[in-house]
Amino acid sequence: MKIPPYLKKGDTVALVCTARKFFPEEAQPAIDLLKSWGLEVKLGKTIGLDSCQLGGTDAERTADLQEMLDDDNVKAIWCARGGYGTVRIIDTLDFTRFKKHPKWIMGFSDVTVLHSHLNTLGIATLHSIMPFTVPKAPDEVKETLRKALFGESLKYVVPAKGYEIKGKAKGQLVGGNLSILYSLLGSKSSLDTDGKILFIEDLDEYLYHIDRMMQNLKRNGYFENLKGLIVGSMTDMHDNEIPFGQNEVGIIMEIAKKYNFPVCFYFPAGHQKDNRTLILGKEVEFEVNSDEIILEFKK
Repeated sequence: MKIPPYLKKGDTVALVCTARKFFPEEAQPAIDLLKSWGLEVKLGKTIGLDSCQLGGTDAERTADLQEMLDDDNVKAIWCARGGYGTVRIIDTLDFTRFKKHPKWIMGFSDVTVLHSHLNTLGIATLHSIMPFTVPKAPDEVKETLRKALFGESLKYVVPAKGYEIKGKAKGQLVGGNLSILYSLLGSKSSLDTDGKILFIEDLDEYLYHIDRMMQNLKRNGYFENLKGLIVGSMTDMHDNEIPFGQNEVGIIMEIAKKYNFPVCFYFPAGHQKDNRTLILGKEVEFEVNSDEIILEFKK
């Protein structure tokens, strides 16, 4: 796994739209944040484009991201917001130069398309807040992104909820948004979870959808040799008039308990204000005990 070079003061971070539209005035809080860290900012041509939901046509979003991937002066790329649209351009991107000279790709939600695809190419990425979410992100969450970008130590210790599966594990952290991972199954962007620790989170889904997606991941072998499962925020879940009969914890636990790996729920990452940065592709130590959940990224 290639770990892109960590940033130093004076480096340039590019902001681009790979999915939903995003406008220059919305970008100012993110620009101010990056500059407070001593970084320079380059706005992509898609910032300000408006193509229905999307930040430009597929061709415009492809060209903008491709330019930033190949620009040696750009040391990291921050996807402006999620929503939907990255999968429409993933197969038209050329990662030939990027694989030789990797740089950090940052974001969450729909950006899981890039996280998953780049993991298959052996390149680490950052599951993090995005420019769209900067205004509502707590300072301590922003600080986790700064630490990850600059290569500082990153370790999370959070209280246990009382319904985990205890244990310890080591392995490469992979994953992202459950709906996106589900949608990538069978494609060349689908994750290999063998011997790894999987992180999942989701937003605005029906409970039976969560079950369907988990069943499909199971049938595709995602849990066969998994070393650990970290469930982040499951925000705004819905049920039908006739209840499904389990909440998200019950649905996931019913599958996970058949295997021998530690599991935690509601880890502070995903569609919520407390969305801490995860270095996907990095080796981690993961522990779940009666009191705490510990996730430490190895140097």
